[in-house]
Amino acid sequence: MMPAHPTAGRKLTARLLLVVGALILAGPTVAQFADEDGITQTNDELWLTRIRYDSVGGPRQAYYHYDGRWWERWETDFPQAEQNFAKRLNELTAVTVSPAPLRRRLTHPALGDSPLIFMSDVGYMQLSKSEIDALRTYLANGGFLWVDDFWGDAEWASLERAMADVLPGKRWITLPIEHPIFHTVFDIEVMPQIPARDYARWGRGTTEPSFEHRRPTGNMSTPSIRAYTDDDGRLMVIATHNTDIADGWERESYGEWYFENFSTKSYRVGINVIVYALSH
Repeated sequence: MMPAHPTAGRKLTARLLLVVGALILAGPTVAQFADEDGITQTNDELWLTRIRYDSVGGPRQAYYHYDGRWWERWETDFPQAEQNFAKRLNELTAVTVSPAPLRRRLTHPALGDSPLIFMSDVGYMQLSKSEIDALRTYLANGGFLWVDDFWGDAEWASLERAMADVLPGKRWITLPIEHPIFHTVFDIEVMPQIPARDYARWGRGTTEPSFEHRRPTGNMSTPSIRAYTDDDGRLMVIATHNTDIADGWERESYGEWYFENFSTKSYRVGINVIVYALSH
């Protein structure tokens, strides 16, 4: 990882508000299970938890080549995005966050110790029966799922098919900009579209190219937060669609222009989501 740009870091610290005393975080129940990297979760910190899943297809579908190696879809932006986000959460909020993110399958026996789980790039995702059942149980027990970085109609349909199995009979909604999740800490008046760093160009818009995504893409120009709720209206699943919030975290040190125009917006969304999820 490149060191954070010193000017950019100072500007973020100055611009983002501290959340002091605004949140009482109850630690999850201790369970002595290590994740795939041998990390044992403790009960005195929030652990950002990335979900590992399987995808269908071959090259440029289930996996892709970037930066000198092959990546599975589930690991897009991992772990640097979570590491940077954890650092900023510790600096700028009252939430104590482990600097080491977890990666877990939905069937991991200690999944319930993570109050919030994160999935990325789900356009080709395929869940097994046991994973569907495990996610349904996790959400019914109060868990919160955030899905990020998937674009267009076909990639949305991939998530929608999975959710039809996980939450049968539930319909997704688009959260209006008046929803509290947009105003929990920061007042976000427009949902930001964050492109991957390689596609962020001055004066060229913020929508990623359609050839990088599953077809048919349809219109990818409008970012939104879509959600599934329980019968009482509690948000169980949110999806930041047509935007790549985590790339704004991952790439914060890749130039001041990207940081100023995209990373700061990504952190505002991320902090709002975390505080909202942990306080509702």
